Amino acid sequence: MSDKQPSFLDASIPLITLIVLLSASVYLFGDNSSYGPNQVALFMATAVAVVIGLKNGYRWSIIEKAMVKGVSISLGAVLILLSVGALIGTWMLSGTVPTLIYYGLQLISPSWFYAASCLLCGIVAMSIGSSWTTAATIGVALIGVAQGLGLSPAITAGAIVSGAYFGDKISPLSETTNLAPAVAGADLFDHIRHMLWTTIPSYALALVLFTIIGFNADITSDFARINEISNVLQENFSISFVALIPLFVLLIMAVKKVPAFPTVFIGAMLGAVWAVFFQQDLMARLVEKDLAYALGSLKLIWHILHAGFAIETGNASLNSLLSGGGMSSMLNTIWLVFCAMMFGATIEKIGLLRKFVSSILYFAKSTGSLITSTIVTCFITNVLSADQYMSIVMPGRMFKEEYERRNLAPVNLSRTLEDGGTITSPLIPWNTCGAYMHSVLQVSPLDYAMYAFFNLINPVLAIIYAYCGIKILKLSPPDSVISEVAAKA
Repeated sequence: MSDKQPSFLDASIPLITLIVLLSASVYLFGDNSSYGPNQVALFMATAVAVVIGLKNGYRWSIIEKAMVKGVSISLGAVLILLSVGALIGTWMLSGTVPTLIYYGLQLISPSWFYAASCLLCGIVAMSIGSSWTTAATIGVALIGVAQGLGLSPAITAGAIVSGAYFGDKISPLSETTNLAPAVAGADLFDHIRHMLWTTIPSYALALVLFTIIGFNADITSDFARINEISNVLQENFSISFVALIPLFVLLIMAVKKVPAFPTVFIGAMLGAVWAVFFQQDLMARLVEKDLAYALGSLKLIWHILHAGFAIETGNASLNSLLSGGGMSSMLNTIWLVFCAMMFGATIEKIGLLRKFVSSILYFAKSTGSLITSTIVTCFITNVLSADQYMSIVMPGRMFKEEYERRNLAPVNLSRTLEDGGTITSPLIPWNTCGAYMHSVLQVSPLDYAMYAFFNLINPVLAIIYAYCGIKILKLSPPDSVISEVAAKA
């Protein structure tokens, strides 16, 4: 371990390197930047950070252990990613996703589609406390409906992300909603009530914007195409409400707070069972058509669990719409997550992130600038550490004492951590959340970020509240005295 403190220049060099390399990656490779080039950029930025750490006296063995620990932290997310890939594949085969697409095409008006998608995802995520599960189930189906209606996948993904993170943010079942008050020292339900002041107006504005876009967009949905997709779905799958039972079971398990990994994996296995019982004609055709499935249903399901579902309808666009999933489809995302976590763990271990944050805090003189600094720090932590939880824990630890010193109630900090950390994570392509949304929705964060209105409005509204003094709570006199004594101690 080194006692030498890094300079602000030390802290800035890896960040500048990362920004330059990622910008070059996007410029040179476009939408393919997340399929290797971004990983290389993160590796090279990590190498720069390692050199700075060695310069400041850190031993390689210490830095290497930090990298391994950083990667190990992401293994829980990796298990969920692999399970989600399996779930999408079996839910395609079982008819669950095709049934959702079919009913969505019949019931949702194109003009209301974006707002309805945002609202539906918000309700589901609030009920189960998981933006990831919402995107992997309802979100996948809504992307399919959007393609069927001839609507923008990028705007649809923005609506899905907006709704999913709204519901996740205010649900007492959400991990981040529990984590933020725990770090700040606030009560969970006080935290949720205080968040409503910034969250509800932001969500309402997002719904208004999605409604305006829907009614003013040049709707070119071809009803002949909608009928064609509906007919293809009915010809290839057994469409019925029975096919939706795996979805309801998964939602019930999520509400009952069954951990995410077993919930999603059980959902995937249930989809496989449903396919055997309710999609026998489809499975028989696939087994008969492809010699790779010569051993029958068992080999077919086994293949789909790792390689995903694929169907031949005679129409290339419909084949793409109705195919996907498999554990292998998540391997690139896992690669990106590992590289990002390695970089984040390195800069945290050698003190670069703390130095950068302390430099920001130096300029936070007023309450408005303090809250703004916290939000900016959460976002920067999301960029650098590539982890949503880190963007809550690290700034929370660093700013907690300062909020107490200024006689600000803990709910101010817990709300700000969510306003700046939780909801900005899916906007960053190499963040675990952004990479996950990309792999599930098949839309890059670079494309949907400008349409994730809730995620964009909420931090801005929180800053406006801070400078205007709206719903900024002070510590009660007894708490204030206690905090002063604690600070002196």
